[in-house]
Amino acid sequence: MSKIIFYEDKNFQGRSYETSTDCSELTSYLSRCNSCRVENGFFMLYEHPNYMGHQMLVKRGEYPDNQRLMGVSTSDCIRSCRMIPMHRGQFRMRIYEKENFGGQSHELMDDCDSVQDRYRMSDCQSAQVMDGHWLMYEQPHYRGRMMYFRPGEYRNFKDIGMSPFNMIGSIRRITDSC
Repeated sequence: MSKIIFYEDKNFQGRSYETSTDCSELTSYLSRCNSCRVENGFFMLYEHPNYMGHQMLVKRGEYPDNQRLMGVSTSDCIRSCRMIPMHRGQFRMRIYEKENFGGQSHELMDDCDSVQDRYRMSDCQSAQVMDGHWLMYEQPHYRGRMMYFRPGEYRNFKDIGMSPFNMIGSIRRITDSC
């Protein structure tokens, strides 16, 4: 079973809060969050409440300094988290050049280290995730900021907080080997 423990201070000090599910507002349990330990599973950490802002995928391990992990300079940078269930089946996602599923489209069933090189898409503004859980990165080769996508329809990336992204550079499935 997935489990993450958050600590108020760096190096796993201070009060703690543990969860195995999504948490839209960590400050309901801790005044700040400066380190965490993932006992099992995968979690997406968010800079702001309600799963908004800068995101970072964490898996089993210890993270003694969340500022370094998130690349954000605030003292209590993790405000919400989402548990990512392990998917054991096929992965399928369709990406679209324009919002509302318009323009050029392509179906993915595996990782893509460069959307521009593989599909010659000038932009990616919407998506449909049919199977699995995915990460989109703003740069090729899985670099830069990332956004988490679970099964569902995403008609306009700006509506889900992706407006600072200039382009989708690469896409990766969330698997045990992530």
